[in-house]
Amino acid sequence: MEQQTKSAFISALGLDIGRKRIGVAGCDGTGLIATGLTTILRRSFAQDIEQFQELVEQRQVQVLVAGVPYNLNGSLGSQAKQTQNYAQRLANALKLPLEYIDERLTSYQAEQFMISENISPSRNKSMIDRKAAAIILQQWLDQRRRGG
Repeated sequence: MEQQTKSAFISALGLDIGRKRIGVAGCDGTGLIATGLTTILRRSFAQDIEQFQELVEQRQVQVLVAGVPYNLNGSLGSQAKQTQNYAQRLANALKLPLEYIDERLTSYQAEQFMISENISPSRNKSMIDRKAAAIILQQWLDQRRRGG
């Protein structure tokens, strides 16, 4: 019985990968709700890995979910390819499976949430990244729950 209960739970990190920062979100143990956790300022790849390793151990992460900024026509542009390349290197270094989700407009959605909460997006770039990561992870969790 114990084994079956555990398999229903998932610990995932959602990633909004940018050139300067990476927004990171996690989900509750039930895999229902994504929450922004932190924003990692990109320095060197080795330093990024150190910060992620700590999160992975603390949260017993089982999978990484990276948002990919597809073009509006669904194709992969240079930014999307760079994002996938970085995400794959990260997943390999952390020895975790990696899944992608379309992240078009997630930063815009995050900014709109902040505006509705009377928070200035221009002064809180790190918060935008965290919220965008939470939107990415929430989309993945919702798809997973629907079996898609």
